[in-house]
Amino acid sequence: MNRYSPLDAAGPTPWEMVRSVPRILRAPHLFLTDVGARHGPLAAIPLPRTPVLVLADPAGVRRVLVDNARAYGKATVQYSALATVTGPGLLAGDGTRWRTHRRVVQPAFHHGGLRDVAGHAVHAGRQLAAEADALPAGTPLEVLAATSRAGLEVVGHTLAAADLSRDAPALVEAVGRALELVVRRAASPVPATWPTPARRRLAREVAAVDAICARIVTDRAARSVEDPRDLVGLMLAAGMDDRQIRDELVTFVVAGHETVASSLTWTLDLLSRNPSALAAVHDELAGLDADPTWDDVPRLPYLRACVDEALRLYPPAWVITRRALADDVVAGTAVPAGTLVIVCTWALHRDGSLWEAPGEFRPERFLGAERRDHYVPFGAGPRLCIGRDLALVEEVLVLATLLRTHTVRPVGPPPRVDALVTLRPRGGLPLHVTRRCADRVV
Repeated sequence: MNRYSPLDAAGPTPWEMVRSVPRILRAPHLFLTDVGARHGPLAAIPLPRTPVLVLADPAGVRRVLVDNARAYGKATVQYSALATVTGPGLLAGDGTRWRTHRRVVQPAFHHGGLRDVAGHAVHAGRQLAAEADALPAGTPLEVLAATSRAGLEVVGHTLAAADLSRDAPALVEAVGRALELVVRRAASPVPATWPTPARRRLAREVAAVDAICARIVTDRAARSVEDPRDLVGLMLAAGMDDRQIRDELVTFVVAGHETVASSLTWTLDLLSRNPSALAAVHDELAGLDADPTWDDVPRLPYLRACVDEALRLYPPAWVITRRALADDVVAGTAVPAGTLVIVCTWALHRDGSLWEAPGEFRPERFLGAERRDHYVPFGAGPRLCIGRDLALVEEVLVLATLLRTHTVRPVGPPPRVDALVTLRPRGGLPLHVTRRCADRVV
């Protein structure tokens, strides 16, 4: 038994935890990686009143997320903080409400709906290319901001089957500002009930989100909801109330738009720094006679492998937390009810005992079809991200559209990583995005 924890697992001492506080606040993903490297794939964190298990054992991860998923809930600090902005939507919610809402919105993510999304993803890729072309010669493109802007059309049509050019940018920006304030609040020692300036700003941002969502719902309700495929239309047809619809709207912005923009950014950065992989992508895209379509997605296995490999190295959902609802045994270790289980996806995806050359960008590792319990960029089991297929189709088509005619080059060294709600390049990510030579473009 661990001297400092009821869990029978090694781990840091309380004094080591105190010394690590600055690092935890600055780079929590690196701290959790170090804990696993030093103490093994099951490590106990000594916190008062709550057993904490840092889990990086693939069989254990599968036990918690898949095989015994009903015995683990989302009553954790991570999801409580997110719920400050999203409410109890599909991302932060649990139980009967979560199951009911997931069934209602599921049709928006069926293949018929994905085919509709494909055209908007191609338009987003064209927008990225046009934004790069409009810059003065030699000026890099700020990729994180550009991918976020380019994806707004996809958001609008998936949310409400409409052009939300008036509302989508404001909604995404307000949600982003609110999430930054939530992360800052989580790191603050000031009690959550104190009315600090940051918390007053958070309240204003959440109120702004509520107003924008109300306008989107009102506009969508004014149109027919017969056989809808968009999220708001499906929820209106199911009779969900305005607050429930609002929560799922915001959830999709966080879990869909924010994560896709992050993943596109990292994929472009990795391709810019790996010329052989970028050349292989260009060669694959040379087989397209025009901008890609839904039917071209299966014809782009290497580009899809690049997306998968970027998701391995920079998983937007870099940490997954669960609360044990009943006593369990995970990888041979007794886990009492109430235990907080932390799966650091970043660490799992970079574990040298599970991956060959884990720090290298090797898309070829994803050209096979074998199951990998240690690859969970979208979670796993019944809580697998409902938008996984949509995100992958969107990313492949945005990248294919852009890289068919353009190439990317890095600006400076690889950026540092900020582990916020998603993984972001600290200070943004400038890349040179330029047209390829005419004889190399179809």
